[in-house]
Amino acid sequence: MKPFEEKASADIVGENVAKLKTIFPEAFAEGKIDFEVLKQVLGGMVDEREEKYGLNWHGKRRARQIALTPSTGTLRPCPKDSVDWDTTKNLMIEGDNLEVLKLLQKSYAGKVKLIYIDPPYNTGNDFVYPDDFTDNIKNYQELTGQIDSEGNKLSANTESSGRFHTDWLNMMYPRLKLARNLLKDDGVIFISIDDREIPNLRKICDDIFGEENFVTDFIWEKRTNRENRKVVSARHDNLVCYCKDAAMIPQAVRQLPMSEKALANYKNPDNDPRGAWKSDPATAQAGHGTKSQFYSFTAPNGTVHELESGRCWLFTKSVMEQAAKDGRLWFGRDGNGVPRLKTYLDAKERGLTPETIWFAEDVGTNETAKNALKELFDERSVFDTPKPVDLIRQTILLSAENGIVLDFFAGAGTTGHAVFDQNYHDNGNRRFILVQLPELCPAGSEAIGIGLKTIADITKERLRRAAKKIHDETPLFKGDLGFRVFKLDSTNIREWDPDRNNLEQSVQLSIDHLKADRTEDDILYELLLKLGLDLAIPLEQKAIAGKTVYSIGAGTLISCLATAISAKEVEPLAHGIIAWHKALAPAGDTTIVFRDSAFADDIAKTNLTAILDQHEILEQASSKHDKKFRFIVRSI
Repeated sequence: MKPFEEKASADIVGENVAKLKTIFPEAFAEGKIDFEVLKQVLGGMVDEREEKYGLNWHGKRRARQIALTPSTGTLRPCPKDSVDWDTTKNLMIEGDNLEVLKLLQKSYAGKVKLIYIDPPYNTGNDFVYPDDFTDNIKNYQELTGQIDSEGNKLSANTESSGRFHTDWLNMMYPRLKLARNLLKDDGVIFISIDDREIPNLRKICDDIFGEENFVTDFIWEKRTNRENRKVVSARHDNLVCYCKDAAMIPQAVRQLPMSEKALANYKNPDNDPRGAWKSDPATAQAGHGTKSQFYSFTAPNGTVHELESGRCWLFTKSVMEQAAKDGRLWFGRDGNGVPRLKTYLDAKERGLTPETIWFAEDVGTNETAKNALKELFDERSVFDTPKPVDLIRQTILLSAENGIVLDFFAGAGTTGHAVFDQNYHDNGNRRFILVQLPELCPAGSEAIGIGLKTIADITKERLRRAAKKIHDETPLFKGDLGFRVFKLDSTNIREWDPDRNNLEQSVQLSIDHLKADRTEDDILYELLLKLGLDLAIPLEQKAIAGKTVYSIGAGTLISCLATAISAKEVEPLAHGIIAWHKALAPAGDTTIVFRDSAFADDIAKTNLTAILDQHEILEQASSKHDKKFRFIVRSI
């Protein structure tokens, strides 16, 4: 029985080194990278110039290190704060998003379709996350109080600070670095930002995602009224968009569905049997045409049409003539107009090419977002800067037909609300993962007045109310309107930290190295993270030999976390697990986990492992299809 070795989140550095060793084994000597050899095998791809193009700042190297340093935390389940815990696939996680992103690396790497974030704009008043490189979990636990020992709020980052931009960059860089790992190959990230930090954001995104994977900078009309008290009234914000892989852009960024305004352009004035149509130019820019696309075109009524300067016909002469004969060209109501090509509404699935400007009438404004949130909270103003639901729905329509939507600066929970709404509108099955720091709400605020102590409390309550509103208005809707809540905390595994003045007591305490105040559910979900399993995976439990045994993911993981297993109980427990495993019939290997301290002695532990190992041998021997069957027995 092997001990459970993973005490931290995914080791990104180790995984990267292993990949490098697979590709360039000759660049390794005695387990270390020989950079001189690596540079030789990479040839001219290594840039050794001292002065290079890019953005550098004090702390960039450390920001990279922070992203690569594993987390020693865990996520503790909170069913009481959740809605539809047993059935939902949506997640709402309270905690520092840097640590949470690290913890999600194994379970969700390459699985997220869309990331939308609305990070602090660095205005001097919004929250900037000071990361502690040595112990970020301890830093987080201290930080959630939001005040230092003298009562000063920790969230200010004023422009008078010499590190004003540096602090913001050091906060953003590791989070974006980790977020990229979670995106699918056809995944997309949208980042809301204003003009204060957009130059820096573009540079670090070019560094992390690759300049070639920049999609565009969408402009959002965030307000429609003029701010006369300003020197220049800011009417827009930006949504910077990058994809994971530029080769996947056709799948990553889709057309928008036809709006009512767009559909109104399709008519049928000539009673065309092919149905409603709109007319589009039958010419193109001359530079895109071949010699056969330059000619004089004679319409059916004899009118000769000459090309405008710098234009060519879309098709060759014979194709244009056949289109006219088939009634697929429009010459105006009197038949003398410049020929235009008919585009039929029902000819194929049509959409609207997204444009770089998103107008308030289509996606809402800051004001409409605030009013909608007030309405949801019975006219109470619980959050000052929410984004409009329709703005996030626009990003979903563009890039997430289905799949996971992640927002690790969740704020008031607009992204989760937008997923609920869009699934309701198109019967989709998207799911969300939201992450929000439990930052304290301002004293005396309306949020505090209704019992919402932190921003994370607002996030959860907004999701509850949004789900209830949809259910009340459409009781027959069967979509997922729930969410599982998890909270960031230190690992369930007790670290070896002996008291030198009382070593005997320290040894006794270390016999069971799981913390006494943690539940079986806490331990189970840490196992999921360490094994790379989905936090929304189905969980079943069964009594076997008087012990509670859990099956997660239809037998992918089986665990018995009983605190005591006697020698007599070993055999019935092992055979009961084997019988249940057969009934579950998982597709691949099964990991079975026990408490190491539960066994009466080493003989009991060895006997249980031997029975399970014997079953594995017999199962393989009796397989008609050479099925590869394996129990991986581990202890914690």
